[in-house]
Amino acid sequence: MTVNIKRCTLEDLQKLQEIGYETFNETFKHQNSPENMKAYLEKAFHLTQLEKELSNKASQFFFVYCNNEIAGYLKVNTDEAQTEKMGDESLEIERIYIKNEFQKHGLGKYLFNKAMEIAKELNKKKIWLGVWEKNENAIVFYKKMGFVQTGAHSFYMGYEEQTDLIMTKTLL
Repeated sequence: MTVNIKRCTLEDLQKLQEIGYETFNETFKHQNSPENMKAYLEKAFHLTQLEKELSNKASQFFFVYCNNEIAGYLKVNTDEAQTEKMGDESLEIERIYIKNEFQKHGLGKYLFNKAMEIAKELNKKKIWLGVWEKNENAIVFYKKMGFVQTGAHSFYMGYEEQTDLIMTKTLL
């Protein structure tokens, strides 16, 4: 298995939309109404929205490739791009998704390690993320990576308010 990580550029906009839509839908469609999924997907993965996010210097996107096929992606935020005010010493992992067919091959850990590398390069003191309270697989993964729950916030899936656990990892 050959694994590569590549930073996304504006030329990757269409591929980013496709992988974002596919992985989010695979992950959450079974636990949410079709109406709320449609509303969220159309807003979060609209090309205009993704272009705005890709153009923000405080956000970075990366694809993970497995045997030359896009298997997932990562989005990290610093400074004002963070979805919660966590300060200048924090890096947010906003999205880390792997296609179902590539899960359980350690690719999430590759993306996590990329986020750690970026945090260290930027001299960040902590990494944080929000994870849906019902996404048990992700919560187990993040705990294994050294994250602890430090709070919670609201996340809107379409028109439904849900709770994301805020999990934080302090860097040495």
